[in-house]
Amino acid sequence: MTTVRREAFGRMPPEEGGGEVEKFVLQSDSVRVEILSFGCIITTLETKDRDGQFSDVVLGFDTLEGYTRKHPFFGAVVGRVANRIANGRFTLDGKEYQLFLNNGPNSLHGGAKGFDKVLWSPQVLPNGVRFFRLSPDGEEGYPGDLKVWVTYTLSGRELAINYRAQTSKTTPISLTNHAYFNLAGQGSRNVYDHEISIEADSYLPVDDTKIPTGEVAAVQGTGFDLRQPVELGKHLQKFHLDGFDHNFCLHQGQDRRLVARVFHPPTGRTMEVHTTQPGIQFYTGNNLDGSLKGKGAATYPKHSAFCLETQNWPDAVNKPHFPSVLLHPGEEYNHTTWLVFNTA
Repeated sequence: MTTVRREAFGRMPPEEGGGEVEKFVLQSDSVRVEILSFGCIITTLETKDRDGQFSDVVLGFDTLEGYTRKHPFFGAVVGRVANRIANGRFTLDGKEYQLFLNNGPNSLHGGAKGFDKVLWSPQVLPNGVRFFRLSPDGEEGYPGDLKVWVTYTLSGRELAINYRAQTSKTTPISLTNHAYFNLAGQGSRNVYDHEISIEADSYLPVDDTKIPTGEVAAVQGTGFDLRQPVELGKHLQKFHLDGFDHNFCLHQGQDRRLVARVFHPPTGRTMEVHTTQPGIQFYTGNNLDGSLKGKGAATYPKHSAFCLETQNWPDAVNKPHFPSVLLHPGEEYNHTTWLVFNTA
């Protein structure tokens, strides 16, 4: 049985239109999650350890102000296109589109004011909440009026996030949620004692601006082979890696499949990621530097969280041999990701 509660969380600053931001609390016997109508942000996700104790396992802020200021997309839905587009540029039907450059020479997670920085219209469901917005033609440089629905539903130990969209003109689209997890509890120093596995035979090597080179490389015999669980800290040391910020190529298909699993031995918490998406970006919080004051005055140093962002492959709009990122009029974009929390 899931209960859903809505409450006021704050108001947008006057220069942002001053709209009311609501918080939606979804609660089952084993998981409690709080989500904002601003950016569809997951602000809290509490799950049990092996002794039945709840801890909040996502990074974030106590107040709306934290989220309206610059931060690394904590808990937010990012779009119209998640991840990076090289030089913020792509060509469609002979027309070139130029996006805002907000990540060195590239456009990242939708641009200057992506889906993470806007108010969505909420609708309460029996076991969750659905958010809607219309992204107008030309917003952040993207073509087409895009209608977007993001639905969070909680049943038992499983949080499902469904993304749907329809467009008036052909447009690239790739939506994901950018939650930062630490299964020891948010505010813990690092994620080195987490064991992770990712069901991927290949990954995308990147250039020094994190844009895929175009090669689809086998993980076999490399530090990117996570098909068997590895302890993160030891693995980074062994392969002299500064961390991960890479797309892992998943087995293609529209069906739900298990793509990643994380286990935290000290607490017994496990998290499984299931999805219909073709890729998953594994990011180990390499750019966190302890400068942000998070929930309960916690600071978030480098490697104090991990992200598993299910999505299309980065820069797919400029790489014809990558899975297509284009949505055409008359079609529907429809993907779901399931996060399953358990103890071992």
